[in-house]
Amino acid sequence: MGTLSLPRKISVLGSTGSVGVSTLDVLSQSGVEVEVTALAAGRNVERLAEQALRWRPRIAVIGDEAGLPQLRALLAGSGIEAAAGAQATVDAASEDAQWVMSAIVGFAGLAPTLAAARAGAVVALANKESLVCAGPELLRAARLAGGMVIPVDSEHSAIFQVLEPQNAAQVLRLILTSSGGPFRGASRETMAKATPAQAVAHPNFAMGAKISVDSATMMNKGLEVIEAAYLFSMPAEKIEVLVHPQQIIHSLVEYTDGSTLAQLGPPDMRPPIACAFAWPDRLPWPAKKLDLARMGPLSFEEPDPVRFPALRIAKAALTAGGAAPAAMNAADEVAVAAFLGERIAFLDIAEVVEETLSRMDSQALLRTPVNDPVEAARLTDATARRVAEEVVSGLMSPVHA
Repeated sequence: MGTLSLPRKISVLGSTGSVGVSTLDVLSQSGVEVEVTALAAGRNVERLAEQALRWRPRIAVIGDEAGLPQLRALLAGSGIEAAAGAQATVDAASEDAQWVMSAIVGFAGLAPTLAAARAGAVVALANKESLVCAGPELLRAARLAGGMVIPVDSEHSAIFQVLEPQNAAQVLRLILTSSGGPFRGASRETMAKATPAQAVAHPNFAMGAKISVDSATMMNKGLEVIEAAYLFSMPAEKIEVLVHPQQIIHSLVEYTDGSTLAQLGPPDMRPPIACAFAWPDRLPWPAKKLDLARMGPLSFEEPDPVRFPALRIAKAALTAGGAAPAAMNAADEVAVAAFLGERIAFLDIAEVVEETLSRMDSQALLRTPVNDPVEAARLTDATARRVAEEVVSGLMSPVHA
């Protein structure tokens, strides 16, 4: 086992979101002495300033450039540098940090995450899009720079903890668990009428609107299948999804000898964050203990492919490879935004994604002969967003009436 070295330099990208806040909470409760070198957020200027004054980073970055004057005013006299914009966020990710939490939501997190990996940091990864859009390049960059990528999503953290590298060739299946979201038992008729408020009402976690809708469609699990394939070098046919409403078992690894290993814990993002921070050690902090005797029965069921086609779409994109996963991610962001804006119906989300991939494939738009992985992903992302917007505009659902 390794040993924790103190103090430890860290940066948190996406510090004002749920994962970023949880990261700083874990560090605060653990009593570990850390030097925060950079904090970066999207739009929440007041919370970022509050965090910066508490943790005293060298630099605080707000992604929305319109928030820079307010951030500068709030940090006046503190000695903390204030900056704004996409390039400033990338620069912050390249700061001299041993450990970087990557928790910026969406495609915007790709370039900063790659920058942190190329700087040789240990990247605690909570940004799905970095793996979905440029997984092989991200993992290669971290390896070449002498760092590593440790997943923070509870499902991938679970696999990371129980997948024995020396026995990887004997893995029969990786099984990702899912809560099933708010529509787990709903009919297609009910789902067709679902409102944004209903879709963001996750049964176990308070998350942002986009991630919550992805949970409701199970696209989040489709994205996680792609992540798992890259992280653990597993083909699509060896990765399955199992609905587990209680979310106590976070994922399982089944071996060829009949053994199935699982990682258990309460539905809380802080334990996988603590795991990623201290790995290969364990970080002592006042975590909530799992009391199985009081937990009650644990239940499992297979996801319904008819009501949740996103899983099939994601596996098809993974199998197609190339730019398909990045295009799927971009189309999903457009579709979810259209649903939240009440331009399309809930069941239209998967239709927009699948139709976008079909049109791009037929027009050979999934081929991106660009050597720079960020530029290639950006090109695919922009093209897929344009095509997805065309699909959204052409849909005729009751929402448009």
